[in-house]
Amino acid sequence: MPAKERTMVEEKQDRRGLRRFDMRLPAAIRIAGEVPNEFLTETQNVSARGVFFYIDRPLADNSPIEVTLTFPPHITLTDALRVRFLGRVVRVEPPLPSARVGIAAVIEEYEFLRANPAADYLARGRARNQRDDLTDA
Repeated sequence: MPAKERTMVEEKQDRRGLRRFDMRLPAAIRIAGEVPNEFLTETQNVSARGVFFYIDRPLADNSPIEVTLTFPPHITLTDALRVRFLGRVVRVEPPLPSARVGIAAVIEEYEFLRANPAADYLARGRARNQRDDLTDA
């Protein structure tokens, strides 16, 4: 193979510098300007800098997205961990026969979320009620 071709092939393969983990994790994808703007899917693979998933519509390159997913205890080796990140689409694969479109997105910002926001809300309500009971006494 000529040196120029070999370099192009190596560059294409080296684009993915970080290890990808094949993980089927439930994910909620929010897309600005779409109605509805939230789609439930599951990831196909995840790395420290990106994610790949399928949805039922194509997205434009560089489209901003928000993804929320939960890493289960058997992955974190502790409690479930919810993560929300902002990213942008870097690759769109042609639809599969099932009409699902593959989307690769780069992670630009992320935040860790509480594992169970409903339980936190209820706990805050109970604590507030206990404080009110103490002040009434």
